[in-house]
Amino acid sequence: MVHHYLSKIVFAAGWLYWLFFLLSLTTLVTVFFLRERKIRRASAKEITKHHAQVNLEIHAFQAHMDPHFIFNSLNAIHYYILSTSTDMASLYLTRFSRLMRLMIGNFNKEWVSLQDDLEALALYIELEQLRFEGRFTYNVLISPEVDQQSTFVPPLIIQPYVQYAIWNQLLQRPQKSGGFLQILIGKEDERLLICLEDNGNPGLEMLDATGERQAAGIDIAAERLYMMSEKYHMQAGIQTKQLLNEQGYASGNQLVISMRPVMLRQSMAG
Repeated sequence: MVHHYLSKIVFAAGWLYWLFFLLSLTTLVTVFFLRERKIRRASAKEITKHHAQVNLEIHAFQAHMDPHFIFNSLNAIHYYILSTSTDMASLYLTRFSRLMRLMIGNFNKEWVSLQDDLEALALYIELEQLRFEGRFTYNVLISPEVDQQSTFVPPLIIQPYVQYAIWNQLLQRPQKSGGFLQILIGKEDERLLICLEDNGNPGLEMLDATGERQAAGIDIAAERLYMMSEKYHMQAGIQTKQLLNEQGYASGNQLVISMRPVMLRQSMAG
């Protein structure tokens, strides 16, 4: 009798063991399956995001390699050669080739030093000045607290806004001379500030009050900046407003790009 009773206890205990084992196995399989699905979804999301970034960079490169700008630059060089102005042709060709090398060389880079980006920007502006001689001048002021070599920015992030300011604001002035573009670069509360100011046509706005982008080139530039901001926690932002004169009338435009500066070693910038 006692032996029969003990057998029942062992049998019952065995069922409880196998039940616990099956439940544990089911739980482990379920957790593993859910984890793998989460990893696959995260991986697919990351791949999609990477593809979007690559496509955006390609569009950005295509936007910077504006065929009209390239054609007009080559046409200007050709004009100077035909007009026997060899010094001007040589100057134009040297700056144009240097700009093309910088643009192509920086295509696959996420970061370039502020110094290199400003060099490319200056070359672009000077080429436009040569094409539109006397139409506008420009000035760049950099605060001493900004280290151009150790501060890194996305390549050619300023140029689309400068291009827009030249073509859609400065060259649209009723006067055919006296246009002025000023680029101010400084720091405020540990943030890098890039301020563009011009006395061009105040009737054209690059962004509306909600920060929505309009023109194609600056749309791509803004998307690149915001994507990099999200990836590297730069807290980047873009603001625009019209400048007013003493009488309260619109006299120009201002655009400010702000971001937390990225400090990288030169070897990591590529």
